[in-house]
Amino acid sequence: MQVNKLEVLSNVKVSERYWHMIVDSQELTNQIEPGQFFNIKCADDSFPFLRRPFSIYRINKEDGTIEFLYLVKGLGTVKLTEVKAGETVDVFGPLGVGFSLAKEWDTILLLARGVGIATLAALAQEAAKQNIKCVAILSARSNNDLLATETLQGFGAEVYKVTEEDGTSDVDNVEIIMEQIFKEHDVKAGFTCGSKRLSRLMQKVTQEKNIPAQIALEEHMGCAMGVCYACVCDVQHGDKIESVRVCKEGPVFDLDKVVLA
Repeated sequence: MQVNKLEVLSNVKVSERYWHMIVDSQELTNQIEPGQFFNIKCADDSFPFLRRPFSIYRINKEDGTIEFLYLVKGLGTVKLTEVKAGETVDVFGPLGVGFSLAKEWDTILLLARGVGIATLAALAQEAAKQNIKCVAILSARSNNDLLATETLQGFGAEVYKVTEEDGTSDVDNVEIIMEQIFKEHDVKAGFTCGSKRLSRLMQKVTQEKNIPAQIALEEHMGCAMGVCYACVCDVQHGDKIESVRVCKEGPVFDLDKVVLA
């Protein structure tokens, strides 16, 4: 992990609630994996004091850039929107455990909601490089929030969109879509992020189909280094339930081990 001040190449509003930032990552020497995150200082002021964790949206090794798609929700992200191209951001990372892809998984299913879609976009990018087909179900409040649809389709993913706006995002309907996907594709693994109710659905379906699945968890973090224990979650190890740190042991976990309350 590294602390660097990286030049912002672009930081623009792309919808009512989301912004897209591209930074020059050529100074970073550590390998960056889909599913990992960076802890970013959102302003030079002493307040907000804590950094904010941002999952990686795209990793562009050839261009030497990384991209973040972030939801403007609180003071930290509001401050981040004020950063202009040509300025720098203080980033700490890459942090955490990323996704893993097995060679035999020639087709995978992605299930994401909200900003979790951005987390799985980097996975779809890597899957395309490994000639792994992605089928994705993307869920959001409105069609305006389905910002990564074209990005995933650009990586060759087959995308299904469901929204509250269209009345299609309820769990029962998503399960119907998943069953249709399994009839049409020989899905070898599942990946999810962004919604506990959809993650529980993915957990149930992949266990029934007896295929592996991974989840990227989203939690509020303090230090992002495993010291403060502010981001713990419960995982099942045999007959025991243990608390682990999302920032250190995650944010990516085997889905069948995570206790989703």
